[in-house]
Amino acid sequence: MPAGTGRRPRSSLPPTSSRRTSPSPPRPDFALEAAAGGRVAGIDEAGRGPLAGPVLAAAVVFPRGVPPALAALLDDSKRLTAAARAAAFAALREAAARGEAECAIGAASAAEIGRLNILRATHLAMARAVMRLGVPPALALVDGNRAPPLPCPVRCVIGGDGLSFSIAAASILAKVVRDRAMARLDPRWPAYGFARHAGYPTERHRAALAEHGPSPHHRRGFAPVDQAALRFG
Repeated sequence: MPAGTGRRPRSSLPPTSSRRTSPSPPRPDFALEAAAGGRVAGIDEAGRGPLAGPVLAAAVVFPRGVPPALAALLDDSKRLTAAARAAAFAALREAAARGEAECAIGAASAAEIGRLNILRATHLAMARAVMRLGVPPALALVDGNRAPPLPCPVRCVIGGDGLSFSIAAASILAKVVRDRAMARLDPRWPAYGFARHAGYPTERHRAALAEHGPSPHHRRGFAPVDQAALRFG
């Protein structure tokens, strides 16, 4: 302690924090596609959990890799804000117009979900998306752990929308297209608030379902919908 000051000298080291910061989740890249070689499609779905509306799937191929400006916008759609998803969606459409990406959408309706069950309907939507690519890919990277029946080899990738650029792109396409489709239903069925929750089982949606019964776009085979249908005959 310096004489006459009564104070300890200040350390030149920065203060430390006792709190540990969790590492950021990894961002997707093109490693899986590059390792596979050839024409690889990423496939993901949107809308397995809602009580209403279709389930959508998208298939995306980047035949010559991902342009850097587009790569900076791609991530798991669940990590992105609505504005960031919209920007990535617009960039994907522009890339497709330039021939830098091939994008296709497939859907299964609420009626098909009720008839088939949600897993089989999701796989049907994925198959429709792949067929709309025109030429089947050499390999499909599918987000999840259940392989759909597709006209090409399939590799399941758990958490793939956070690992693969192609799957991340598919997750964004499917999410944006489905959300916009549900928003278009909203003026026709205003009691349910589809534009706010896209058919997911929020408290307000469940309350509207209990009050008004199911619409033609609600999914039979989902307990809250079936219970409401019983009450309304």
